[in-house]
Amino acid sequence: MKSKRVVITGMGIFCSIGKSVEEFTQSLKEGRSGIGPVTLFDTSKYPSRIGAEVRGYQPEKYFKKRDLKRLSRTDQLGLIAAEEAVKDSGIDSYSPEEIGVCLGAGAGGMFEAEAYHREILVKGKSSPSLILPFIPSFTTSRVSERFGFSGPKLTITTACSSSATSIGYGADLIKKGEVKAVVCGGSDGLSELTFGGFNSLKAMDPSPCKPFDRKRAGMSLGEGAAILILEGFEAAMKRGTKILAEFLGYGIGGEAYHITAPEPNGFVEARVMKEAMEEGGISVDQVDHINAHGTGTPLNDKVETMAIKKAFGERAYAIPVSSIKSMVGHCLGSAGAIEAVASVLSIVYNFIPPTLHHREGDEDCDLDYVPEKSREKEVKVVLSNSFAFGGNCTSLVFGRYLG
Repeated sequence: MKSKRVVITGMGIFCSIGKSVEEFTQSLKEGRSGIGPVTLFDTSKYPSRIGAEVRGYQPEKYFKKRDLKRLSRTDQLGLIAAEEAVKDSGIDSYSPEEIGVCLGAGAGGMFEAEAYHREILVKGKSSPSLILPFIPSFTTSRVSERFGFSGPKLTITTACSSSATSIGYGADLIKKGEVKAVVCGGSDGLSELTFGGFNSLKAMDPSPCKPFDRKRAGMSLGEGAAILILEGFEAAMKRGTKILAEFLGYGIGGEAYHITAPEPNGFVEARVMKEAMEEGGISVDQVDHINAHGTGTPLNDKVETMAIKKAFGERAYAIPVSSIKSMVGHCLGSAGAIEAVASVLSIVYNFIPPTLHHREGDEDCDLDYVPEKSREKEVKVVLSNSFAFGGNCTSLVFGRYLG
């Protein structure tokens, strides 16, 4: 693989605490929570009835009525975030074949498929348009179609690490010289299937999730989309665009242990973090912040803490670790991308987002989790973790652009 630098030249986001990068930044700084009662479907029969829903969203403000018939909620959120990112970066000045699209996916159009199924049961018929965007790769296709980008087009589905992995793979495409830029990230909307499924696994907290807290009892689901524009450094310099940060490297690995539970010793997670730093040419002493996977489940937070200690040694106690899932919930297929945007914003604006609802320490979780309030700090390097079901582990490393 050719040794090429990869930079971030644009970002877009649409989630429960921000319908733009600017709003999202302010929410992270102020520690706003997007977790509240879910209104998209009936949650009365579930132990947990809350989630980080995108509230106040009016699709007709963003799309024509005829287009909405062919777009799932997941597609819509992804397209809105992509519009902001592409406009922010200006990559549409390239030839279409020089731009790839690589997105992570989760439930895809499940919300619409559920509506289709309900109508079939009640009325005996339903609109085929509800089932059309069911395929998880549909969002990737819609983004490519919207902008006419005809380079490599891929959809990655590795559960909660999908969109993080898409960023690493997008960087690989640039380093190999296949494209000049890649639209990376992911989108995922809430659906009753995922909501009910995680409730049945007893993985949901009835109150807003409390990552790394002694009384943590599970996750809060969320929804949203985040897009990052990755670009080859030389190509970006040639067209004179701004550079937000540099993508330094990533690590990826599989635990081969269990479909839902993490391997209890955190060996693979630690290895993946080390590999990400090694690819990025970064030592443990250079990492200023860890954006944790931090779901709020008892076992996940314990294992991630253990893995951080294995990867960083004594240095682990000096690095601020925070989980923005305490604000945006666990957004599944788009979680890694939303957290990647937060990581870049930490570098751009020199602050550490807080871990909300973290009030009591735990002997298993004894690091600096930046409780309740954001923290001003010079941030040059951030490591962002995404550790998913099935043992799909990905760590990303972002750095300040220094010229």
